[in-house]
Amino acid sequence: MAQAIPAQIGGQPILILKEGSSRSRGKDAQRNNIMAAVVIANTIKSAFGPRGMDKMLVDSLGDVTITSDGATILDEIDVQHPAAKMMVEVAKTTDDEVGDGTTSVVIFAGELLKTAEDLLNKNVHSTIIVDGYKQAADEALKLYDQIAIEVSPTDKKMLKKVAMTSMASKVVRENRDYLADIAVDAVLKVAEKGDDGYKIDIEDIEIQKKAGKSLMATQLIEGIAIDKEVIHSGMPKKVEDAKIALINMALEIEKTEFDAQIRIENPDQMQAFLDEEERMMRNMADKIAKTGANVLICQKGIDDMVQHFLAKKKILAVRRAKQSTMDQLAKATGGSVATNIDDLTKDDLGKAKLVEERKLGDDKWVFIEGCVNPKAVSLLIRGGTEKIIDETERSFHDAISVVRDVVQKAKVVAGGGAPEMEVAGKLRKWAEGLSGRVQLAALNFAEALEVIPTTLAENAGLDPIDIIVDMRARHEKGEKWAGVDVFSGEVKDMAKLDVYEPLAVKEQIVKSASEAASMILRIDDVIAASKSAPMPPGGPPGGMPGGMGGDY
Repeated sequence: MAQAIPAQIGGQPILILKEGSSRSRGKDAQRNNIMAAVVIANTIKSAFGPRGMDKMLVDSLGDVTITSDGATILDEIDVQHPAAKMMVEVAKTTDDEVGDGTTSVVIFAGELLKTAEDLLNKNVHSTIIVDGYKQAADEALKLYDQIAIEVSPTDKKMLKKVAMTSMASKVVRENRDYLADIAVDAVLKVAEKGDDGYKIDIEDIEIQKKAGKSLMATQLIEGIAIDKEVIHSGMPKKVEDAKIALINMALEIEKTEFDAQIRIENPDQMQAFLDEEERMMRNMADKIAKTGANVLICQKGIDDMVQHFLAKKKILAVRRAKQSTMDQLAKATGGSVATNIDDLTKDDLGKAKLVEERKLGDDKWVFIEGCVNPKAVSLLIRGGTEKIIDETERSFHDAISVVRDVVQKAKVVAGGGAPEMEVAGKLRKWAEGLSGRVQLAALNFAEALEVIPTTLAENAGLDPIDIIVDMRARHEKGEKWAGVDVFSGEVKDMAKLDVYEPLAVKEQIVKSASEAASMILRIDDVIAASKSAPMPPGGPPGGMPGGMGGDY
C-alpha cells in the first residue's frame, strides 16, 4: 500500500511513498528492531564460552561450515532485517578491530536492548536511555582501565596465557598449549618497535592450510611456504645459503599486441629466427645468474626454454607466485621485487639459509626458511579434515589477534566474567549519584554486563542464579577476579587459573555494543521501500517499453 500523510487537501490524501512501501512508527518500530536484535543475540548465545556449542551452517550451494566463532556464524547466515544487520555489522567491526570478542559484543548489545525495552514500557524516553547508556559506557571504560593488570608487551608467558584463553572456546582446545606457543612466536616475529610502542600487521603472518597428519603437525616457518613446486626436473630441489631473486615479469617472448606476420622465404631465415629467440631467452637466464642468484621466484610465467637455461645454471625457480606471497617474501628475505630483469642487481636479492622442495600429501611445496630477522612468516596448519583445518584457522586468527592486542596495549584482565561482575558492581554504586531517569538506564547497563557470566554459567549447565549470587558476594568481599570456572562448575579466582583476556577487547566490546544499542533505540520510524518485482520472461508486459501493449 502507498502511504499517505495525515493531512488532506480537498478531501484527498497525499501519497508520499510509492506503491508497496511499508512504514512502522513509534513503539512498534522500536519493539520490532529490539526483537530482531535480541533474536540475533540469542542465536549465537549458546556458542559462547569454553562450554559453548558449535553451529553447523549450510549455505545455498550446500557447503558446510562448523564453527563457534560469532563473526563467522553471523557472516554465514543470510540476515534480512535491517536492525539484525546492524548486529552483524557490530560483530564484523569488532573482529576487524581486535579480532576477538565477537560473540560477547552481540550478546551484550542484545541484553542492553532487552533491558531498555523494560524502561520503554515504563514510559522512559529512548533519548534518556541513550544518554544513560553513554554515561555508563564512559564510566565502565574507566573502571576497566583501573582494574586492568599492566604486563610487559613481550612477556611470552603472559601472551601464551592470553592465547590459550582465546583458544579455550574453540575446537582446538585440546591442543591449545602447543598452538598458543606458535601464535605467540608468530606475532613477536613480525612485531616492529617504534617510538610509540609496537606495531603489528597480522597480514604479515601468512596462514597456509594442508589437510593431512594431525593438528600437532602444525608449524611456524621462519620464512615463507609456497604451495608451488620447482618448475623443472633438472633444477636443484634444495639450495642452502640461498640468494633469492624476486621478479614481477613474465620470462617469455612477449607476443605483439596486434596481429603480425613474418615472411620467411628459406630455411636459413627460419633458423635465424629461432636462434634469435633462443638467444633472447638465454640472455634472460644469464642476467639472473650474473646477479649471483641461485633461487628465482617469479610472479608470472617462465618459458620452457628459459626454464632449461636456468636449470643448466643450477637455479631453483618457482613461477606464478601470488602477489601477497611476493610482498611477504620481500619482507621475510630482505629482498626487493624487480619489475624488469634489466634492473635486477645483487642488492635486490633476498637471503635465506635454506630453500627446499618438500612433499606434503600429494602436493609439492617450496619452503623458504632461515630468513634473517624475518618480518613476515608462514603458519602451516595441518589437520585430519578440511573442516577441522578451517576452524583451526579461525582459532589462530583470534589467538594471533589477542596476542597482538596485548603487545600493542600491554594491559590484561582476568576472564570468566570476573571483570564484568567487578565493573557492574562499581557501576551500580556510581549510578546512585545520578539523578532522574538517567539513573535507571545506568543501572540497566550494569545489569546487562552480567549477561557475560550468566551465559557462561548457562552454557556450562550450571544454575546462573546461584553462580551470580555467589560471584556478587565474592566481589563484595574484594575478590575482583572471582569468575565462572566452567570446567569445575564453581566460582574461582580466574587469575590463579591463568585465564586472561586483553583489555583492548573489553574496551571494544563496551564501545561497540553501547553505540549499536543506542543507534537502534533512537529509531522510531522505519520506512521500507517495496521490493522490485522480478522482470517477467520476455520483458515488460505487453511487449512494449513501460508495459504499453495493444494498438496505438
